[in-house]
Amino acid sequence: MNRLQLIRTTGILFILLVLLLNIPYALLVKNFEYDDILRQPVDYVLTRFYAGGAALVLTSFVFGFAALLLMPASMLLHKVIAHEDTPYLSAATFMGALSAILQSLGLMRWAFVIPVLAKLYTDSASSTGTREAVIVVYQAVHQYGGVVMGEYLGQTLLACWTLGVSLAMLRSPLFKSWVAWLGLMTVPLWLLGQSELLATVIPGMPMLKVTSIGFISWEVWLLVVGISLLWVPRQRVVFKAKLA
Repeated sequence: MNRLQLIRTTGILFILLVLLLNIPYALLVKNFEYDDILRQPVDYVLTRFYAGGAALVLTSFVFGFAALLLMPASMLLHKVIAHEDTPYLSAATFMGALSAILQSLGLMRWAFVIPVLAKLYTDSASSTGTREAVIVVYQAVHQYGGVVMGEYLGQTLLACWTLGVSLAMLRSPLFKSWVAWLGLMTVPLWLLGQSELLATVIPGMPMLKVTSIGFISWEVWLLVVGISLLWVPRQRVVFKAKLA
C-alpha cells in the first residue's frame, strides 16, 4: 500500500467509524430510550430491555463492536501524521487504542450481561430475593462497567488522544489548521463532562451536562478528519513524503 492509498484508507475508516457508531445509537434511542433510560429505575430498565428481545441485544453488540474501530483508526492515523517533531503522538495513539477497548468493554455489558439479568428479573418464577439480588448486580455492573471503565477511563483517554492527534495535525501539511482546532475544542467538553460521573456518587455535586455536546462535536470532527483525508491533494502527499 503506497502512502496515498494509506491516507485514503484511513479516511474511509474514520467515516465508517462514525456511521457504525451512529446507526446502532439511533436504533437504541428509538427502541430503548437510550441514553435517557440510564437514569430510570432498574425495574424499568430491565423490563424494557427484556421486551426488546434479540434485536436489542444485537444492536447493543454492534454499538459495542463499533467502538473498537477507533483502535485501528488511531493506529493508521498515527502512520499518516507521525513525524520527528511529534514524539507525543505514540503515547496519544496508545491512549486512543486503550480507550477503544475500555469503551467497547463498557458497552458490551448490554450485549452479554444485562440480557441475563433482564431475563432473571422478568422471569415469573424468580423470587423477590432473586430480583433484589439482580438489582444489586445490575447497579454494580452499570457503575463499574459503564461509569468507571467506559465513561471515566474511556472518555478521559479519548480526550488525551484527541488532544495529541489535534496538536500533531497542526504540524501536518495534510490538514487545514481549523480541522485541528475543531478537535481541540472538544477536549474541554470531555473533561468538564466528568462532573456528571462524580455526581453519581457525591450527592449534590455540581455538574455540567456537556458530555452529549462533546460527543456530537467529536463525531463531527471525526467525520471532518475522514473527509479531509479523502480529499487531500496529491501534491500535499508528495510534500509530506519529502519532509519525512
